[in-house]
Amino acid sequence: MKIYDISMNINKDMPVYKNKPEKRPELTVTSDFPNDSVHESRISMDMHTGTHFDAPLHMIQGGDTIDHFDITKAVSKCKVLDLTNVDDKITAEDLKNKDIVSGEFVLLKTKNSYDDSFNFNFVYLDSSGAEYLKEKKIIGVGTDGLGIERAQPNHETHKTLLGNGITIIEGLRLKDVDEGEYTLIAAPLKIDGAEAAPARALLIEEDKK
Repeated sequence: MKIYDISMNINKDMPVYKNKPEKRPELTVTSDFPNDSVHESRISMDMHTGTHFDAPLHMIQGGDTIDHFDITKAVSKCKVLDLTNVDDKITAEDLKNKDIVSGEFVLLKTKNSYDDSFNFNFVYLDSSGAEYLKEKKIIGVGTDGLGIERAQPNHETHKTLLGNGITIIEGLRLKDVDEGEYTLIAAPLKIDGAEAAPARALLIEEDKK
């Protein structure tokens, strides 16, 4: 069995969406040796920084908050789809030759996983791709972009997915993961009333018989 940590490291120099300063996390030491008997710290960060889940409220007025996340999706059969050949956006056509099965979680591995800084032209899932995944009745989709959509004024991709019970994880790191079947273990922090929350995401690859 092999375990892949597909989460982003959280630090002040990490890539953040559109390089916005307000999205950079701040770790502050509040107690430290030798003046104090313990080392303690606090973190301030945007809910959409790093690897995180989006809840419906993020894009849908009155939508569920992240504390209502369906925990049964936290441990799931998962399929990594290699889409590193895509240059701009993932469409339904790009997904039709992939073996996507109802009830599974799919992760979209793209060129984003090889970026060490924020790429304003990151690969995203367009509305036709989102509609296709909805039709396939998947339970969740993950992306290695810091957003699952780009330059969509009406946020069609988010709304199609979140409005149909499809969980979204953004900010994955899939560079070292091959296309194939895995077990996903990932859950957002349980924060009442929030539209998103940070997560630690792992993939388990079973030994081949």
